[in-house]
Amino acid sequence: MADVLPYKPRAGEIPTDPGVYRFRDAAGRVLYVGKAKNLRQRLSNYFAPLRTLHERTRRMVTTATSVEWTVVPTDVDSLQLEYMWIKEFDPPFNVRYKDDKSYPFMAVTLGDEAPRVIVTRNRKIPGARYFGPYPKVWAVHETIDLMVKAFPIRTCSDASYKRAMQTGRPCFPGQIGKCGGPCSMTVTIEEHRAMVDDFVAFMAGGDERFTRDLTKRMLAASAAMDYEAAAKYRDKLSAIEAVLGKSALVLAADEDADLFGIAEDELAAAVQHFTIRGGRVRGVRAMTIEKEIDISSADLVDQVLQRAYGDAQDVPRRILVPTLPDDATELEEWLRERRGRKVEIAVAQRGQRADLMRTATINAQQALIRHKTRRTSDYVARTQALTDLQEALGMGEAPLRIECFDISHLGGTNVVASMVVFEDGLPRKDQYRSFNIAETTDDTDSMYQVLRRRLAYLDRPEEVETIDPTTDEVVGEDVGEATARRKPRFAYPPQLLLVDGGQPQVEAAARALRDAGHTEIAVCGIAKRLEEIWLPGDDFPVILPRTSEALYLLQRLRDEAHRFAITHQRKRRRNDITTVLAEVPGLGASRIKVLLKHFGSVTALRAAAPGQIEEVQGIGPVLAQNIHSHLATRQSGTR
Repeated sequence: MADVLPYKPRAGEIPTDPGVYRFRDAAGRVLYVGKAKNLRQRLSNYFAPLRTLHERTRRMVTTATSVEWTVVPTDVDSLQLEYMWIKEFDPPFNVRYKDDKSYPFMAVTLGDEAPRVIVTRNRKIPGARYFGPYPKVWAVHETIDLMVKAFPIRTCSDASYKRAMQTGRPCFPGQIGKCGGPCSMTVTIEEHRAMVDDFVAFMAGGDERFTRDLTKRMLAASAAMDYEAAAKYRDKLSAIEAVLGKSALVLAADEDADLFGIAEDELAAAVQHFTIRGGRVRGVRAMTIEKEIDISSADLVDQVLQRAYGDAQDVPRRILVPTLPDDATELEEWLRERRGRKVEIAVAQRGQRADLMRTATINAQQALIRHKTRRTSDYVARTQALTDLQEALGMGEAPLRIECFDISHLGGTNVVASMVVFEDGLPRKDQYRSFNIAETTDDTDSMYQVLRRRLAYLDRPEEVETIDPTTDEVVGEDVGEATARRKPRFAYPPQLLLVDGGQPQVEAAARALRDAGHTEIAVCGIAKRLEEIWLPGDDFPVILPRTSEALYLLQRLRDEAHRFAITHQRKRRRNDITTVLAEVPGLGASRIKVLLKHFGSVTALRAAAPGQIEEVQGIGPVLAQNIHSHLATRQSGTR
């Protein structure tokens, strides 16, 4: 492969002005659209030596056969043009969005003569004002039912409204008191419009002036002994308080903001969009994003905001994000044009905003996990994943059994390894194993040792392995029956061994297979930084498509092996300190548990003075001194 792209522009040909650029393939299809404050500086990054580019960026520029650019007067113009072109061309290498679902909204049809409130998923009703989105349809209906008690605006269909206007007889909601009755002129169109304006004002900000006003009217009617009117005000007040009670006050009562929590990895991202009006969360929207080329967190936030507000009618005065985009100033100006007033983009750093950002981020992390596991949760997806793996790795058969290995250590000490097993694309947790590695030189040596131990089982199917029940790790044959349980050895070989790591780890695994005489088993590695798939003896990795079911399966295997290794290591450390503390006379299991819970970590307990240990409930001065002395002796003895 040539290290210089044939369509690279000549030196000085690219202008230094702001603008938007497009990469096209041989058929003229737009592959990627981007913007830049300085076109020459930005495009030079794509025409660097190919070996220095991110794998996925390299795939984009080698797929393209030409690049073109358009100079614009300002950075804001480049942002607008980029948004328009992404919508028009839908480039395959730009981030791709997928809403988790089609969310229901509450809409008030302000364009109608007598506006009504409806539940809809259609965001293109002329003149409508939208609220939400809501997680469930019933949640919208429940809110509307409460709201029309306080603000009895029209909910009937256009056909019912027209029929009532012709006959003068109220529609059914008007007959049962759930509508003011503009169709039968019980209230005038102007009076109904005023109620609609109050409805919209309340939903837009949860304006508590309505609560204060209704309370005053109720008390005044009660003082005048107009108990019927007071009861009506009371019912309206109860309805408003019920709506306010549906969502807690998360920010200041006068705060209108949108907050975006984002979780991402190299291939995908999940976004949680919280709509906050009047300090309360009025709507939550989730979306997932597929990433094709390397993109920074700041650029991702830029793309998310363009997507969220490109066609938006409701832009708040403040937008909270985890990372400021590089062109935050231009984005604020772009959003100000849509809102008509100033818009601030800020990072939630402290207080209530930071707490809410953490909540949104946790939700985004969970959504990202669900997005990944969903890809391997059904039979069709699993079958496709195994078929894709077979083709990508050049295997003779689909890898129905895959074993993944991961090495974990603490600064080179306390080295452990994990082995997880997937059969037919699903985890076999009963066959997970952990290994303790006593002496090793580095990760590749650890990987070689563990694989030799595992592969040795294939040659002795009649034997059994000994498992320590406290750590679930494979131990030596000299462990007594009282402290170990035995399981059949793995006589069934895997079709594929997956290791967590790049080329060095894969070569160590291949060497272990050769030395064990089991070269019929395929091996590959997955490097986390770029999600590359490495095969033994290859100088370049295999790059699986971002939407590949095979890649999601390998990622899940790798992540599960890493989780299992960390869990095992923590269990070992906990068991080690528990064993050490159990040697102290007078210190039983319940007191050990209280001690560890009080100090939070073994390091804090070791560093504690006798007086600090004595503060723990149930620990006297003599016992505290014995604990301190014993831990100090054991620590000095291991140095």
